[in-house]
Amino acid sequence: MENILERHLALDNLFIRVGFILLVSFLSAVIVRHIIGSVVLRLVKKTRFEFDDQLVGALKRPVTASVFLIGCWYAVFVCNLSPTTLGIAKSIFATLVILIWAKAGISICTIFVDTLSSQEFRFSIVQPQTRPLFMILSKGLVIVGAAYFISIAWGRDVTAWLASAGIVGIAVGFAAKDTLANLFSGIFILADGPYKLGHYIVLDNGLRGKVTDIGIRSTRILTPDDIEVIVPNALIANSMIINESGGPYEKSRVRIKVSVAYGSDLEQVENILLKVASDNPLIEDTPAPRVRFREFGDSALNLELLAWIAKPALRGKAIHHLNLEVYKALSESNIEIPFPQRDIHIKTA
Repeated sequence: MENILERHLALDNLFIRVGFILLVSFLSAVIVRHIIGSVVLRLVKKTRFEFDDQLVGALKRPVTASVFLIGCWYAVFVCNLSPTTLGIAKSIFATLVILIWAKAGISICTIFVDTLSSQEFRFSIVQPQTRPLFMILSKGLVIVGAAYFISIAWGRDVTAWLASAGIVGIAVGFAAKDTLANLFSGIFILADGPYKLGHYIVLDNGLRGKVTDIGIRSTRILTPDDIEVIVPNALIANSMIINESGGPYEKSRVRIKVSVAYGSDLEQVENILLKVASDNPLIEDTPAPRVRFREFGDSALNLELLAWIAKPALRGKAIHHLNLEVYKALSESNIEIPFPQRDIHIKTA
């Protein structure tokens, strides 16, 4: 009878201890949640950054849940369970904590990537175009890490899995080497920034056009014929690129080659060319147009009119109008534009 009474008393005492521990754990979690939500969040709101506000908001739930789960684990620990049951309980609590923090890790990665992509002037590698890639990579790392720690929590040996994953990774790398080459080239192009959206570029194969999109796999270029050309990033990464919109400003220089007959007044020709350029509304005043005498040709004196336009998109139109106006002005001034000719002398026997 005394033994039964002692067991009831011990059981009642155990229930009281467990209930007390759970109550303290719950109250501690509530206090921690209040501190984070009221005190810490109020402090970080005083800063001019939104990143810390979002970070504290993402950490509030996992920290609160972790405090409560630690108390629950201690309540289970004082129950004097068998080692096997205690080990299973430990693995379950560890799994719950890992899953909670994995979810929080995904939220933190989202906040971090969004913050970087919104400041692309500081972090050129993270842009709205590359945001999905970094989101997938960050979430994948969090999920793989969570799976790894859960396996350890249950006492599973992950060495064989890691070796298998390495072999699979090598096989996938060989099978998709072209896709991976374009992928990494796209990341390097975004990071290095040899050109940006709206820039006019010329590739070493002669392709010229406006960059309309820079993707992870390819770059889209709109040619002057309004034809969109999709170029793999790996090809661009290994090509010489002429960026007509680069440099200290977007202005671009056009060259008009002019040939006049021997005996022409070169000073008069230079004045005519400069007037044609200055009267054209597409030509910039600064830098000022200039004329250069290039060479003595076989049948003509070769000069070149150099003028600047506001942006590369005006190149074709500016060259067209300058050629028309130069031809008209030289004709009105009776300055001959020679053409190649040959004199044939026939000797009779």
